[in-house]
Amino acid sequence: MSPLAGKQLLRDVHLAFIRIHILHHAAEERIFGVEMMEELKRHGYDIGPGTLYPLLHSLEDGGVLSSTQQVVEGKGRRYYRTTRVGDALLRELRGKLRELVGEVVTAKVGMRKAGATRAPVATVRRARPGARARG
Repeated sequence: MSPLAGKQLLRDVHLAFIRIHILHHAAEERIFGVEMMEELKRHGYDIGPGTLYPLLHSLEDGGVLSSTQQVVEGKGRRYYRTTRVGDALLRELRGKLRELVGEVVTAKVGMRKAGATRAPVATVRRARPGARARG
């Protein structure tokens, strides 16, 4: 894997974690952008509004978040909560995360089960057009 491909994969995984984190907090209580950026920063995700707000909008467009607008200290603030669909998705994601964490985090890097080897790469021979199959 090239360094560029590795960076893209890491970014994709981080964005997936951020989406799950947003769903988690929006299921617990209403959230808003600046508050969520601060929460994510506490966990090592230093993202700005140019990344966060499109994520919030895409989650809302996808039907997993809903929003309401409220004026706070003279400024408009959009609050987000999970929808029923978002709550169901979060439950499903939690199950998948438990399984993944149980397998990945407890694994010893570079260690294989005794006797395990890498699976050989299968080669498939294709018959030439008009050739008879061997039996």
